[in-house]
Amino acid sequence: SLSWFAGIIELGCGTLIFIGLFTRPAAFLASGTMAFAYWLAHAPRDLFPVNNGGDGAILYCFVFLYLVAAGPGPWSLDAIGSRRKYERDRP
Repeated sequence: SLSWFAGIIELGCGTLIFIGLFTRPAAFLASGTMAFAYWLAHAPRDLFPVNNGGDGAILYCFVFLYLVAAGPGPWSLDAIGSRRKYERDRP
């Protein structure tokens, strides 16, 4: 069912975002999942998030969109890997 697929996507993307591996693609997929959940489950009741109980879905959607734009932090596995690659390629 859709809730199982959403749960698998959220668990996988949440783990990747937590450890900082493939942060931007994982956050983009998680943001899309939250937007889909809002429009599928909450928006048919009412358009405004306060009235339909979808304020959490909207909040997470925009937090994940922020992570897409901001990228991983300095302690993420993405940053550590790029730092090592930069040090290895330097003359």
